[in-house]
Amino acid sequence: MNATLLARDAYGSSNRAVRTPRADEYAIFSRVTAAMKKAQTFAETAAALTDNRRLWITLAADLSGEGNGLPDALRADLLSLAEFTNAHTSKVLRREAEIDVLVEINATVMAGLRQSGAPA
Repeated sequence: MNATLLARDAYGSSNRAVRTPRADEYAIFSRVTAAMKKAQTFAETAAALTDNRRLWITLAADLSGEGNGLPDALRADLLSLAEFTNAHTSKVLRREAEIDVLVEINATVMAGLRQSGAPA
């Protein structure tokens, strides 16, 4: 095997798209949302909700940081959603609410990420 083939195998094709932070965020939201949608048992639902809660806690921490470049109004709206998501998750886990609203919130965030340049 020649050096060019070895390099291509080691580093991949130069045509590979570079992932952006928005694309990474979209991928995480997509994975977590899909898990919530397909959960059939309470254990699967609880695991998906735990991942979703962890995602929103991480997002809230980032939004609260000084280095976050989003506009203040958007940051405030997303922080409010993070708070609501946390509270609603607790209700779902206590079987006092449905998971659907959390799926809708994530889908809305994913739509916003798509508009800002994340691939669908």
